[in-house]
Amino acid sequence: MDTSIILQMVVSGAFMGLVYALIAYGFQLTFATSKSINFGQGELVMLSAFFSLTLLNLGLPYWLMVPGGLLFGAALGLVVERAGVRLALEQKSEGWILLTIILGLLGFSAAENIWGRDDRPFPTPISADALHVFGINITPLEISVAIGVFLVMGAVELFKRKTLMGKAFEAVSADRDAAELMGISATRTIMLSYGLSGMVAAMAGILISPITTVGPTMASALILKAFAVAVVAGLDSGFGVVLIGIFLGALESLTSFYLGSGWREAPGLVLLILALAVRPNGVFGKSTMRKV
Repeated sequence: MDTSIILQMVVSGAFMGLVYALIAYGFQLTFATSKSINFGQGELVMLSAFFSLTLLNLGLPYWLMVPGGLLFGAALGLVVERAGVRLALEQKSEGWILLTIILGLLGFSAAENIWGRDDRPFPTPISADALHVFGINITPLEISVAIGVFLVMGAVELFKRKTLMGKAFEAVSADRDAAELMGISATRTIMLSYGLSGMVAAMAGILISPITTVGPTMASALILKAFAVAVVAGLDSGFGVVLIGIFLGALESLTSFYLGSGWREAPGLVLLILALAVRPNGVFGKSTMRKV
């Protein structure tokens, strides 16, 4: 078989894998501060995409729609933290698991009632015409996905490392009790992590919508793959989710090509099972030591 075809499948899949990595990065942000994740993250992706599409339909320019969509996603993340996570964490229970799922179902129902069940195209000024680069067809739309993913992740990492609020984020992530003794509000820091996670979800929705269209079920498959990426990479490795996301996207594309589209979901599930069975902390995760 022509190697150019295989290379084309790998590159196309890798760009999709970057979206998985971005959503998985949102899981990592909340897990770092609270050891909790939002199981309704897919609905945040979908709701933010619908809201961004509404802004475009109202005549807002694309360059203003993007920050509007990101702010909406951040607001949704704060709602999830306040309504579904905070009380459970205060009671030291695992109730946030069920509550975030319920909030996700409410978001799905709201989307169907507000925007309907039909998928809608997402207009974008970025061209979808292929560019021929080294024998591979790459579209500016795919390039914009890569740029968007690295810009958002880079901005969040810069915020965490260079600002006082970001350093508080890192302190709570390292040791919540010690951070509170130093006067850092863990509650506000967890709020911040959920707001950032919602913003990341919104960016994923804006990036993927021109490729997949916008619909209530648009994120159902994405979220499972993103969760697989987060677990396989490790819930404390931002660099790892990028590598695993690219690998999973490429593997999915090749599996679909060789075995048929019905097997496209299999690689993510297999990787998730192997990670949980062999290395629960993830490929790039740190081993945890429990004091006895």
